[in-house]
Amino acid sequence: QVQLVESGGGLVQAGGSLRLSCAASGRTFSSYAMGWFRQAPGKEREFVAAISWSGGKTYYADSVKGRFTISRDNAKNTVYLQMNSLKPEDTAVYYCAASAVLALSDRDYEYDYWGQGTQVTVSS
Repeated sequence: QVQLVESGGGLVQAGGSLRLSCAASGRTFSSYAMGWFRQAPGKEREFVAAISWSGGKTYYADSVKGRFTISRDNAKNTVYLQMNSLKPEDTAVYYCAASAVLALSDRDYEYDYWGQGTQVTVSS
């Protein structure tokens, strides 16, 4: 069992930066791949980024590649999403999720545990 709690969301102007954190409970955090997803009002949830259990592999949606960076600190049971050059279209609730699937996935049904989400709002 893994419990996930996101933090770090807020209101930022276009071009600004935010860093989201996701703190996990449980001793097996390091055995899970981790991902970030987001859901804007009226839209389906979409994949943002994923990182392997070791942190050695990452995978990004095309829409955030070059602007967002996912990382993890297994000693702190935490995964991060550094978001730079934010755009109004990045406005959404951001969720972190844990997956026992070995290959990095952009499919939400392959993630076993989810956080409650944190709101990110980017003003123009």
